[in-house]
Amino acid sequence: MNAPELTAPGADRVAEVTRNTAETQITVRVNLDGAGTARLATGIGFFDHMLDQIARHGLIDLDIDAKGDLHIDGHHTVEDVGITLGQAVAKAVGDKKGIRRYGHAYVPLDEALSRVVIDFSGRPGLTMHVPFTAGSIGGFDTQLTFEFFQGFVNHAGVTLHIDNLRGVNAHHQCETVFKAFARALRGALERDPRMAGVIPSTKGSL
Repeated sequence: MNAPELTAPGADRVAEVTRNTAETQITVRVNLDGAGTARLATGIGFFDHMLDQIARHGLIDLDIDAKGDLHIDGHHTVEDVGITLGQAVAKAVGDKKGIRRYGHAYVPLDEALSRVVIDFSGRPGLTMHVPFTAGSIGGFDTQLTFEFFQGFVNHAGVTLHIDNLRGVNAHHQCETVFKAFARALRGALERDPRMAGVIPSTKGSL
């Protein structure tokens, strides 16, 4: 069976970025106007599951191939995927003309509830309050959630607020965070027909 195409015909908000270091070799391809198709290979099963949430709920076609020093731990792989994804999103969104710029979402999963707010401000900033109830989920170190989003924020040039408002099960906590991030990202990147060709800032640039 042939793999589905990640880039829709005529789509213009697409990008590919490769990052090679002594610790990781990563290629990320994105289509911001996709259908939520994902091809993911990071070597960390739960992390792939979370990245799939970004694709599906953000309606972003996402192709990530990552090879990292997992014999040490997942830190470098998760952080560098965040960095590379941030670079790819920044490249794909371009000058930000016509986007809504701001996005927010509340997402529940059973007892857990998370809120994410994002601004494509051009100013990197992360505020994250997620009191995980467990140190790991399926071999994924929950501390790496912060490292992923910090890497993304720094290289996408966004302001990002993440709050887990309720949660007992760490899997549910993490999944609501990633789903809310995806929904907020989708809203911020959506084209606003009333702002076509206009940068959404009184400064005239972002």
